[in-house]
Amino acid sequence: MAKPVIAIMYDFDSTLSPKNMQDYGFINDLGISPNEFWSMTEEFGAKHNMEKILAYMYMMCIKAKEKGFLLTREYLENIGKTVELFKGVDTWFSRINEYGKSLNVEIEHYIISSGLTDIIRGTSIAKEFKAIFGCEYLYDEETKEAIWPSLAINFTNKTQFLFRISKGALDHRDDFKVNSATTDQNRHVLFRNMIYIGDGMTDIPCMKLVKQNGGNAIALYQTKQREKVLPLLLDERINYVCAADYQANSPLEKIVKMMIDSCSYMERLLTKEATQLTNIERKLTKDVEE
Repeated sequence: MAKPVIAIMYDFDSTLSPKNMQDYGFINDLGISPNEFWSMTEEFGAKHNMEKILAYMYMMCIKAKEKGFLLTREYLENIGKTVELFKGVDTWFSRINEYGKSLNVEIEHYIISSGLTDIIRGTSIAKEFKAIFGCEYLYDEETKEAIWPSLAINFTNKTQFLFRISKGALDHRDDFKVNSATTDQNRHVLFRNMIYIGDGMTDIPCMKLVKQNGGNAIALYQTKQREKVLPLLLDERINYVCAADYQANSPLEKIVKMMIDSCSYMERLLTKEATQLTNIERKLTKDVEE
């Protein structure tokens, strides 16, 4: 019998990394401050009635051109090497995976982010994820320059990727499989075996959907910012709030391990229940035949 799969899904900015991924190498290359870039993006989006994610993707292209460098996949992946991570993130995945093995469950990690996939691919932890769902560009075949958004993920449509993970429809172009009726027996990951980790308002739709369907949602906070996520707990949109500390034996690690424990025990109970039912049905069928 295949091992039960537990999926841990992460936002990226302010969840695995302390700041927006653009705030590192990219904005430094522009020679402006993060506040300046994001203020310009907000003003531009408001002026043109533009969706916020598309606005920042457009502004990255325009500002790079103005500064005299090309926004290429290679450039963005190199930017990923400059992105800082929270303490403990570099060893988090191996520790959690090993814990899953000790309970005979398979742990899978996923990113669902409104940031850029190509920057995340350049980070040291990119190899840890079964899939990275983030915003992507179409690149010119000759110049290799970003010329158009090929995928934009805003705060609301993040939720589609929960269903993709659940059904094993990881190709974001596959509309048929993600929208097809799928029984629990045929799902790759059940919602009750999902753990969503985010940092707040931008993750609310995913957090609430996971929690409503029996999974767990955790809102992380940085130093002195706990009050920002407490309303999510009081409004029952999440299960827990926790400091963004991924180090061994941190409160976050202890909570996630308890969630994995719970999923593992539930799967074992349901397996025992199903086995018992099957055995009784077989016995009753045999008695009737005799």
